[in-house]
Amino acid sequence: MDIKRLKESIQNEIETRRDELAELCLKIHSNPELGFDEVKAAGWLTEYLEKNSFTIGKGICQLKTSFKASYGTGKPVIAILAEYDALPELGHACGHNIIATSAVGAGIASRSAVDQLGGTILVIGTPAEELYGGKILMAERGAFDGLDMAMMIHPGTSDDATTEALACQTLDIEFFGKAAHAAAGPEQGINALEAILLSFAAINSLRQHIKSTARIHGIITSGGGAANIVPAYTAGNFIVRAADMDYLSVLKEKVLDCFVGAATATGARLEYKWDDVCYAPMRNNLTLAGLYAANMESMGRNISVDSAGQAYASTDMGNVSQLVPAIHAFVAIADKEVQVHSPEFAAAAASERGIRGMLDAAKAMAMTVVDVLADSGIREKIKEEFLSRQ
Repeated sequence: MDIKRLKESIQNEIETRRDELAELCLKIHSNPELGFDEVKAAGWLTEYLEKNSFTIGKGICQLKTSFKASYGTGKPVIAILAEYDALPELGHACGHNIIATSAVGAGIASRSAVDQLGGTILVIGTPAEELYGGKILMAERGAFDGLDMAMMIHPGTSDDATTEALACQTLDIEFFGKAAHAAAGPEQGINALEAILLSFAAINSLRQHIKSTARIHGIITSGGGAANIVPAYTAGNFIVRAADMDYLSVLKEKVLDCFVGAATATGARLEYKWDDVCYAPMRNNLTLAGLYAANMESMGRNISVDSAGQAYASTDMGNVSQLVPAIHAFVAIADKEVQVHSPEFAAAAASERGIRGMLDAAKAMAMTVVDVLADSGIREKIKEEFLSRQ
């Protein structure tokens, strides 16, 4: 088997499909849909895969905009994950149109490798990464059972084969006080706004004494109705992040104590709820990342494999990486000064540079599929690394 020639044919196929992949990428970008409502994007992606000989399962794991597209039979089973949800108000400012299209392009280009080397390639559509952690729900419902490995790319401002995503959980809080006239009878009130402001002050003090990799941030979602009324109700939404699940548990208790203390100090009643969805940290498989990096470098990109110390927020791909060997790579589509989740990054996701990044990522993932299918020794090394880091 001439692996070099097979990789060249994969690159050529993706270049041949450049216009149709770009059209699909831009169509998703122009029609942003929020999590669990990505009806158009899921429909376009599955239609394209079905036209290219994939067997399609729609609405898997009881999520209407999820899907699993498969080609081939037998082991190993390699999954390429697609995201396609957009952000409120900012559209595809995280570039999920590029994630989705690169996954589809890589999956289709991998067919020739499956035909010659065996195995199965899956493209799994995973909705609602941004706000709801769709992959977490899918993991709990068995979507990633039986996989030998999984990978995806995310657009960014640098080329990286790994990412140090943080564990993450959301906290919703409410304070219930007692309304009173703020001038005529303030002593008769219990100020729920003061409770949440005091909570913020306590959290700001806590930040001095937490690990440098941890993060705490939040907003007030309800702060009172009128300045001359003692606020009887306030609410907020907070996110707690840490580098590992153990420290996340410790930090959650410390954060909650800030709210409990504020309730005690003000007399307001506290109600809270931790979100059922908890994002796990990313567990990078460096063997798989090395293969991907080498394929990216073969196309002239200078790519980093070790992203230690570079925490890129949180992702539900972290939960997948706890179950199977996985990578969550980054491909540069904008300059360093451009912030993800900004209008400028949304524009980059529809730019010529964005399209080139999508195509290169698709090629690199498909060529990584070749590496894995062609060498049982590599597959064993990937598995051994995963098991040794459990």
